[in-house]
Amino acid sequence: MKSIRIYLLLALIATITLVNFVSLLHGYQASMEKAQSLFDARLESTARLIASANSAQVADQNIAEQQTPNTYFQIWGSGGQQLLTRSRNAPDEIVGQLDEGFHEVNHASYRWRNYVYQDRHLNRWVVVAERIDIRYSLAEEVVLESLLPIVMAIPLSALIIWLAVGVGLKPLSVLAQQIRHKKVDDLSPIKMQRVPKELTTVVNNTNALLVRLHDAFSREQRFSADAAHELRTPISVLKVHLHNLKQRFGDTDEDIALLKAGVERMGHLIEQILALYRTSPDQAAVKFEDIDLTKLVQSVVARDFEQFERKQQRIELDGEKILIKGNQFALETLVQNLLSNASKYTPEHGDIYVSISSKPGEALLQIEDSGPGIPTDMHERVFERFYRIHGDQHASDIIGCGLGLTIVKDIAAMHQAAIELGTSRFKQGLRVSVRFRLEEKK
Repeated sequence: MKSIRIYLLLALIATITLVNFVSLLHGYQASMEKAQSLFDARLESTARLIASANSAQVADQNIAEQQTPNTYFQIWGSGGQQLLTRSRNAPDEIVGQLDEGFHEVNHASYRWRNYVYQDRHLNRWVVVAERIDIRYSLAEEVVLESLLPIVMAIPLSALIIWLAVGVGLKPLSVLAQQIRHKKVDDLSPIKMQRVPKELTTVVNNTNALLVRLHDAFSREQRFSADAAHELRTPISVLKVHLHNLKQRFGDTDEDIALLKAGVERMGHLIEQILALYRTSPDQAAVKFEDIDLTKLVQSVVARDFEQFERKQQRIELDGEKILIKGNQFALETLVQNLLSNASKYTPEHGDIYVSISSKPGEALLQIEDSGPGIPTDMHERVFERFYRIHGDQHASDIIGCGLGLTIVKDIAAMHQAAIELGTSRFKQGLRVSVRFRLEEKK
């Protein structure tokens, strides 16, 4: 059922049409029977009137002028042996039998309705006949003219029902419009005046759900702020103590090196978990704005250039100014994670190529590296949370927690972008393609 309004209209019109059809059928039959009885009464009255107007007992050589070709009359003497007079179109023999009452006979290729009247005072018979097809035509014309307004009223009823149902469903339309026009960060209750009792439960439950969502997002935001403070501070303290230990025991102590790696991994995990929350598509408080994608990538590359320089990697950026709708922080996180992965898994003196291009309705961001790449059968799994190829102890000995590409996928989903993995332009390596939708210029 695509539309309640259309469904109600069709259901009511079908019911009205069915009821009218049954009523019209019954009315048609009853009206036809009544019309036939009226015609018979007229035929009987005509016979008596002719008998009263013509009292001659001898044959009349002058044939009565024909008033209409649809009727005729005859006057027969006693016993029906002598035709006293007749109308011009009447036969000169007896059609049927001279039995008083109504009969149906054939004459001149038509079916006729006869009424035989016995004039006992003058001992004669008066026969009056009328064509049956004409009787039915007249009766149908009268009956159909009386029933036609009822049939013509059905379209008018449909229009009235359409308007009435529209007025009745207006509160539902207002509710749907309010929900449809709510912004992603608007969790305020729905306000409606004179809510019908049928919608009271829906409105109340929807408002209760919005309140629970608002409370849930508030708790998550407080958790994010508390976690950032409570988790980052101990990590910073540990790093300070590690620095002091290195100053005392030197950089060659293996235990200190292992401890430093563990602290770095813990700090990376905390930052990724917090970033995962802040960039989740379910996060309501997302502000989109016009962003120059090429300029954003340039700023991220400049900010993190130290990591490329440390491994003496060559990074190339090829792009033009392309404006997309997005969240500044989220897109920076997406680019940073992709570039960080490319730098981590690209060997020293390796190559990283970043390209930004566009075509009608689409902007394409591609990041390619000359690292080991990802097997094709692993392309879907690497987006799962905490999944790393070859497990937690990655063969490259690179610190990671398996959340980087998960965050990238969530940010792409937030921006209704498509992400896919492939083979880079180099001898080996990974190519990550992110396709953003562009609004067509009017």
